[in-house]
Order: sequence, then C-alpha cells, then structure tokens
Amino acid sequence: MTSTPYVSYADGMPHAVMREGETLGVRNTQDGTRSLWKIGQGASGATLDWVDGSAASTGHLLAALEGAFEYRPSSKSLAVAPSHPAAALVRAGVLLQAEGGHARACRDMLWQQPSLWLPTVHAPMALQYALTHGKRHPVRPPKPRGVLYQRFIPWLGKTFSFRSFDFEADLAMFNRWMNDPDVAVIWEEEGDLDKHRQYLSAIDRDPHMYSMIACLDGEPFGYFEMYWAKESRIAPFYDVDDHDRGWHVLIGEPAFRGRAFATAWLTSISHYIFLCDPRTQRAVGEPRIDHVQQIRNLDKSGYAKVKEFDLPHKRALLVVMLRERYFTDALWLPRSDGAAMPAQHSA
Repeated sequence: MTSTPYVSYADGMPHAVMREGETLGVRNTQDGTRSLWKIGQGASGATLDWVDGSAASTGHLLAALEGAFEYRPSSKSLAVAPSHPAAALVRAGVLLQAEGGHARACRDMLWQQPSLWLPTVHAPMALQYALTHGKRHPVRPPKPRGVLYQRFIPWLGKTFSFRSFDFEADLAMFNRWMNDPDVAVIWEEEGDLDKHRQYLSAIDRDPHMYSMIACLDGEPFGYFEMYWAKESRIAPFYDVDDHDRGWHVLIGEPAFRGRAFATAWLTSISHYIFLCDPRTQRAVGEPRIDHVQQIRNLDKSGYAKVKEFDLPHKRALLVVMLRERYFTDALWLPRSDGAAMPAQHSA
C-alpha cells in the first residue's frame, strides 16, 4: 500500500518520503537523488535498513529516520544497520553505537537535531554576560533573518514555517491583524500604520526579542514574538534561567483558527525554541488569566500551569514547558488525551 508523501527538510532541502508497504523511498526534490530503505522488526524492536544499490547520504538517512518514526509512531527507537554514512550522526547523537556494529536511533534525540528543521544552523553563541536595565544576562546572538524553521505537518498535508518579519511586505498585514476586533480585545494594540511601525521597530532594536511571521505553504496567517526571559518583564516572577525563552502569538487570519491549525503552530513554536539553542531547558509564557481558551490549549499541549501573577497591563498565568518533557513525550504530535482547541489570538 502506497502512502501519501511525507516531507522532510533534512539539511535544509526538501526530501519526499514515500512508503510502500515496509519500504521507504526518499527523494531529494532539489537534486533528484534517491534512496531506498526497509522498515522491519528485529528481536529488539523496529529496524531501518538501507537497501543496497541505492544512493544514500547523511541527508537521506536523516529523512529516512524522520519518515520511519512518522510511519511507526509507537516506536521510540530504531536499530540501524552499520553501512550508512553515519559518522557525523554518531557524533551528533542521532545514532548511538550498539552491540554487533549496529546503531540505535532514538526518536527524542532525532527531534533535537536542528539540521532537520532549521534551514540555517548556528552554533550556540559563546557565553559572555552583559547588563540591561540592571538585569545581568548572556549577550544574545544577532537576530536571524529569512526562513527560520520549516516542518511538514502530516495532519494538514502542508509545510509550516516561521520567517523573520519583513517591514515592507508585512506591515500592512500586521496592521490589519491588530485591528481585527477579536485580536484587539486581547492585544489592545489597535492603531494606524505609524503606531505599528513604531511598535515593530522597537522590537527590532531590542536584542532580547524578535518578530516572526507564521505561514502554511508560504501563506502568512499569524504573528509571533520570541523573547529571552532573563531580560523580560516576567523575569522577576520566577527563578529564571539564562536561556529560558518565551513567546507571544496572534492568529490574524480567521480561516486559520481551527483546532488542527492550533495544534500545528503550538507544537512547532515549542520545537523551534528548543532547537535554537541546546542550553534552553524551558519554554515559558504568560497568557492573560481570563483567556480561558488559550490556557486550555496550552495545558493540553503539555505546558505546566505554575502560578498567577500581576503585570502592569494584565493578570497573567505563568506556564512552562520543559525541554525534557517535550522530547521524551513526543509533544510535536497531537496528544492522545485530547487535541488542542483553537487558540486564536494571544499567548
């Protein structure tokens, strides 16, 4: 039986992964290279074997592993035959050496590999401290530009992506979104183009945060803000770590406010936060306490509700996602104990 193609973005290039029975065909859609892989069952669990005679590279192996875990969602690891070009993947922890010359790929370690989802991978910035408004924090890396993250969403059949905010292309759209009554009731930032240009310019000048546009198959539908928590307004309210990171969201296009979309972007923003820097152990948020729908959505997506606290403009709830929980519990997938409800306007 042939499946619908799954798309992996290993090494920043799209790879179509097609299953036919227990065989996976991987094709790099940019350079046309192909490889064949066999999913099987061994004494110690699921296996992935390279079919002799097909082309294979590190990118193909990464794509095959991602596809194999997609088609075997109950498998937490795969035994991988030793003949693949995998030395770099052993060093990265994608493959763990095992007895008999074989290797084992663990699902939670694979999903921590930035080269599968970040078009450009940067090494973590060396640690040096600075003071900002009396707050001691690490010097932050330059703001990323262009496409920042891309991930195929199987339940939508579309590619979700984050890209950096483009003032020329996005300002009018952002203005329209902020003046949507459903958004304005939460964000309270309605106004004209000049107000929103100043709002976004202030973020662009601030080293601790940046703006992103969320897209599905290249179509913009939402706005996200990423921030380092150590320099943020929530830092005084909990034992903040140097690399904790938080986010805000608004979904501007009403057609993208359904349950399946909410699950896609919420699982993806957490994933992106943890891929950006391996030292980030917690993703945090501070939704309005009266935004019941959003809090329910966060709860169902694995965020722990910590406490209520007061910010100058709102009564907020501190929510936290642990890195270990996200990857161990495979929270990039919709949870079996209840799919996320629409989270439409803010977090």
